[in-house]
Amino acid sequence: MLPTIKWENEKVIMIDQRKLPEEEVYVECSDYNQVAEAIEKMIIRGAPAIGVAAAFGVALGVEKTHKKKNMDYEFSRIYHRIEKTRPTARNLFWALERMRGCFEKSRDLDFRSLKENLLHEALCIEKEDVDTNMKIGFWGKELIKDGQCILTHCNAGALATAGYGTALGIIRSAFEEGKNIRVYADETRPLLQGARLTCWELEKDGIPVILIVDNMVGYFMKQREISMVITGADRIARNGDTANKIGTYSIAVLAREHDIPFYVAAPINTIDYSLSDGNKIPIEERNPEEVMEINGRYISPRGVEVKNPAFDVTPEKYISAIITEEGIARHPFEEILNELRNKKYRK
Repeated sequence: MLPTIKWENEKVIMIDQRKLPEEEVYVECSDYNQVAEAIEKMIIRGAPAIGVAAAFGVALGVEKTHKKKNMDYEFSRIYHRIEKTRPTARNLFWALERMRGCFEKSRDLDFRSLKENLLHEALCIEKEDVDTNMKIGFWGKELIKDGQCILTHCNAGALATAGYGTALGIIRSAFEEGKNIRVYADETRPLLQGARLTCWELEKDGIPVILIVDNMVGYFMKQREISMVITGADRIARNGDTANKIGTYSIAVLAREHDIPFYVAAPINTIDYSLSDGNKIPIEERNPEEVMEINGRYISPRGVEVKNPAFDVTPEKYISAIITEEGIARHPFEEILNELRNKKYRK
């Protein structure tokens, strides 16, 4: 498993995913603003991973606060700075809410105990994420048959989580079980996470991977070279509508046309039960230059108008199943997802 993010010597250390696969460079964050900037600049990305980063950012911010006086104000300032980094991924807000709950329970303790409790909570979120991904892999591998080819979009692997991965965690589990499988990874414009990150991860694990450009998906589906699609998720409404990296919706429509199952792999904390459907999911609009250039080189006229939504929403009718750590949800999603959430929190 890859060291996506860790806490070490009162610093948050993360691999700089912008530089992969050419360089394996680690960034050290010594204050919470640096953690927030790392999330904004996509040094770290992937919904579960930025949730872990958010938790570590809160713990780091409080750790570097020197006086308990005005701690409510200081905590609020740290919390809201990190909260404003990226709007779509539910895991970021879930982790922040959990850290706030820990703060509320610990606020009357001495300052050192308060700091220790917050760090402990952040470390628990990190560990639980890895455990959750392993369980998602356990459930999901049963959907993959020997000899199949799986298409995945963007990167939902160890780099997008605290370790192991969601969509790639399922693929890893099937491969580790001895199944003969191959993966099609589309490049994932505009930041090429499929080409740069997914292919890098799979090659490191020895899992056969074929890189294609985004607009080849329909061709290979028509050729019957793709058996199923598995993606991650950044936020899931309670009816099953799913926000994921831009381009996911198009792939889901193509999969339906070609009678190919389309699966979403995500932890239960990705589900936003406050949202009735995907129309209410906030969609991040990112810097136009991400579309206009590759590796610092412009590929378009500099004055051209650009739209750059980072995510789209796949309606639940196109999703065959949602794979969580508590089991696999099929239609009707709202009822089954609620049962799985209750199962998780009854433990």
